[in-house]
Amino acid sequence: MEITRTTGTTATFTRTLGRSGIEVSALGFGCWAIGGEWQSADGQPLGWGRVDDEESVRAVRRALDLGVTFFDTADVYGCGHSERLLGRALGKRRDEVVVATKWGNLFDERTRTADGQDATPEHARRALTASLARLGTDHVDLYQLHIADARPADAAELRDACEAFVAEGLVRAYAWSTDDPARAAVFAEGEHCTAVQHALNVLQDAPAMLALCEELDLASIDRSPLAMGLLTGGHHARRAPLEAGDIRSRPPAWLPGFGDGSGADPEWLARVEALREVLTSGGRTLAQGALAWLWARSPSTVPIPGFRSVAQAEENAGALTKGPLTAAQSAEVDRILGR
Repeated sequence: MEITRTTGTTATFTRTLGRSGIEVSALGFGCWAIGGEWQSADGQPLGWGRVDDEESVRAVRRALDLGVTFFDTADVYGCGHSERLLGRALGKRRDEVVVATKWGNLFDERTRTADGQDATPEHARRALTASLARLGTDHVDLYQLHIADARPADAAELRDACEAFVAEGLVRAYAWSTDDPARAAVFAEGEHCTAVQHALNVLQDAPAMLALCEELDLASIDRSPLAMGLLTGGHHARRAPLEAGDIRSRPPAWLPGFGDGSGADPEWLARVEALREVLTSGGRTLAQGALAWLWARSPSTVPIPGFRSVAQAEENAGALTKGPLTAAQSAEVDRILGR
């Protein structure tokens, strides 16, 4: 369901978070980047480089003022720092928003190092208790399993644990962050499962996952909606070296578009340039056009672009006032990309 409304001078629209009945702004904000620098046990950077915490707080609050009511984080982002910062930024406005976080990864807050995973129900409860404390809240609106390739048998136990969390009032609904529709379907058997978080952007379609979401009435929470910055047109989308603490400087196998670590992949940039005219139609920026494509792609989609500044928050939130691409524009995107 989609609702258009006006708040002050800001026109926006909302979507229902799957079968939960929870209403959110059609655009969420992803809080990975504001977690700052963190790393794996072998030194692989896992953040987006250095951040200014005060600017991050201002950006969250500006997003709120512009009608964004959905914020997605994870306990491991910045090894706890993203949750703490989000909780601080929301402050007394916590009840105005829907907060999503994730669990499953092990980390050391002191050294900002992630090391291993734990797919047991016991860890899920420990992780939830810790997340509630960092966020400064008594409940999480959407709790998401953050182990993309967890065994379905383990996931079934975790789904049951999430149902217990719902019964206790600690969680309103839950989801799995995975790109595998079969795994997502395991969680979807639970009464209060309402979403799946997965990669989706104009360069990386996910028709099987979207079909599952529409069939089972799940929200499609869209990770990497701007292709890790390639669809912003900013300096990271050029062939410039990235700072050492940025995950894109040493991209892991699952991160496409930055193949050799020296900046964006030329083939990916060529696709972005081919799409520029259609995506920037109607006075949109490139990023706003990429978000508009996602809304046109399916009524289930809720993109969650990242941000690190007030300017980025304003640009992303500005997409809400322009809405989805038209059917003709979406068809032109498919023609350009040959699909």
